[in-house]
Amino acid sequence: MTTYSLLRESAEYDRLRAQARVWETATARLLDRIALPVGARCLDVGCGPGETVRLLAHRVGPSGHVTGLDSDAALVGVVSQQMPGNCDILVGDVTRDPIEGTYDLVFARLLLFHLPERVEVVRRLWDAVAPDGHLVIQDYDLTSACCVPAAPGVEDVARLVIESFTAAGCDVRAGLKLPTFLKEAGVGTADGTDVSGLLLPLSQGAQMLGHVLRSLLPSAIANGVTTGDKAEAALTRLNDDAAGDPDRPMLWPLMAGIWKTRP
Repeated sequence: MTTYSLLRESAEYDRLRAQARVWETATARLLDRIALPVGARCLDVGCGPGETVRLLAHRVGPSGHVTGLDSDAALVGVVSQQMPGNCDILVGDVTRDPIEGTYDLVFARLLLFHLPERVEVVRRLWDAVAPDGHLVIQDYDLTSACCVPAAPGVEDVARLVIESFTAAGCDVRAGLKLPTFLKEAGVGTADGTDVSGLLLPLSQGAQMLGHVLRSLLPSAIANGVTTGDKAEAALTRLNDDAAGDPDRPMLWPLMAGIWKTRP
């Protein structure tokens, strides 16, 4: 796996938890579409702080089991102590380590975005799906983030976020490309697709956008995308926009989803 572009620290983990809760309804809708049953065995690849592991554990009940997989060993050590009894959280890098066993559901959200080996990873995820099981993937299209009317600070910070992720090898339009990834991996055409959006007042959206840039900043500076002073100036403009018109509607990046059932 290439170097992860976001910080690995408690403030970033808190941001990831908040982000997961924002998208919980969108993920639950996909689980409804595949009719995930009680007693199912699930794998969440790139589980992060484990919010979706909790959601899956509630869905499958005590007779089911959820395994979370993440490459951040320190985070896994913390999260594994906080999970329900029908869950295991393991250290693993899906770009390098084989997935052992098969599952009724293999799930990944905001995973492919970060990985250059996207098609190979989709192939590995599909190989871990049991007969009659499901592959569900969700990912961002970052380019959709905007305000109406436009806000210069939002545009500046959003541009820096996109350029920073891109410089780190991420695909900022991974969500839009999910059907293509499936076909290139030999999985075939998705059984269904879903796109979710979120409108926030600028006061909330600017806060989340600013946290993302701050977490990206060491990577952005190392890759020559910006300097600390330029980033701080952009963040100041973002905060000024939010203070001047806190209720202005802001569209967060769209979350695209696909699912495929293995015969």
